[in-house]
Amino acid sequence: MWGSVAEVAGPPSGGGGRSTATPVTTAAVPIGQVSADTAVHHHSGVPELDRVLGGGLVPGAAVLLAGEPGVGKSTLLLEVAARTAQRKQRTLYVTGEESPAQVRLRADRTGAIHDELYLAAETDLGAVLTHIEQVRPKMVVIDSVQTISAAEVDGVSGGVTQVKEVAQALVRMAKSRDITVVMIGHVTKDGGIAGPRVLEHLVDVVLHFEGDRDSRFRMLRAVKNRFGPVDEVGCFDLGPDGIRAVEDPTGIFTERHHGRVAGTCVAVTMEGRRPLLAEVQALVTVSPAERPRRTTSGLDGSRLAMVLAVLQQHCGIKLHQHDVFASTVGGARLTDPGSDLAVAVAIASATFVSAPPAGVVAMGEIGLSGELRRVRDLPQRLAEAARLGFQMAVVPADPGTAQGARRAGSDRVVDGMRVVEAPDVAAALRLLHLDRRTKHALEVLEAAD
Repeated sequence: MWGSVAEVAGPPSGGGGRSTATPVTTAAVPIGQVSADTAVHHHSGVPELDRVLGGGLVPGAAVLLAGEPGVGKSTLLLEVAARTAQRKQRTLYVTGEESPAQVRLRADRTGAIHDELYLAAETDLGAVLTHIEQVRPKMVVIDSVQTISAAEVDGVSGGVTQVKEVAQALVRMAKSRDITVVMIGHVTKDGGIAGPRVLEHLVDVVLHFEGDRDSRFRMLRAVKNRFGPVDEVGCFDLGPDGIRAVEDPTGIFTERHHGRVAGTCVAVTMEGRRPLLAEVQALVTVSPAERPRRTTSGLDGSRLAMVLAVLQQHCGIKLHQHDVFASTVGGARLTDPGSDLAVAVAIASATFVSAPPAGVVAMGEIGLSGELRRVRDLPQRLAEAARLGFQMAVVPADPGTAQGARRAGSDRVVDGMRVVEAPDVAAALRLLHLDRRTKHALEVLEAAD
């Protein structure tokens, strides 16, 4: 009745509103007595994916694969599902974006047909869990987590609440049944994974699939990995007949010229723990505009501006009235500071219209005072360049040795390749005959002609 007073029970005496102890599901044991037999890597059948994962897929693991639309996420995971099914391990592929007939067409094109590969088209979380109960797979692929929704949770599919609930349910199922769950995730226009940030915390592994729409080359990177390293990179070739691993991608990023070409230089960059060779090309022309253009493709524009400033200040190469165009071959993206020297060599070569010596690679980070700084994993970079048949490498001088600090040109031989050290970028250009003396000699020759 309105206006009356009712008596209700208060919190337990002395409890202060705190939670009380409840029975445990599993008794705590010393960590040395916990069996790790179930948490071993199993090969996925795709070597480049195994490289990134640290050996393969782990039972009970939840993996999130993110990437831009059309990059090949579904094609890659359909290939992984087919390879898993070929090893007599039942696999369930759940699609929420395509019809079963559309997935079947892709499977026919890529050869991903197997009796142990099951396909279901569902967008309801309860139905997905029922399929898992009935099929009892060893691996589940969810394409994609943003298309699945839980009926008992408010919000539309892809919303923050729905994505969190779906991910939590799939992770709980993976841990309780030792099933590997791989979820495809959408990305925003900024490149981040769509949905709540907690999604990346819930899963065990976060992978990013990257690639340029104008290139067939794709790269897979691990952003988070509880079972392996996060500095490995997998390389793939996406073609009309599916996706295949590229175990030696260097040929994609280098151009084979019939002779020496001005304005080019090969850099050795590190993608994770894998050395890759990429060719840098430059074009320098007199600018008709008041403000010269600086155009890059595959290179950091601000880093190019720094290299140009160092060349003008410390090497006497005046480029304030010239347009500079710099790009990489094959769609490579060079973010490693160790590629600075190759960019400088390519620009100097283009400025003087003089090709560097044949078979040369250059690696080194350029400082603002013009010095060359050591780069990480130098032995691995040199070994890769020597393996591919390069005859000479220009590298930063070791400041720890008196010889390196005293003069440029000290060299040694690594796997049949001559390695020349230079303390600064000006010395490196002199070693390659790309300094102001080269420009003066060219001007004398032009005047004689």
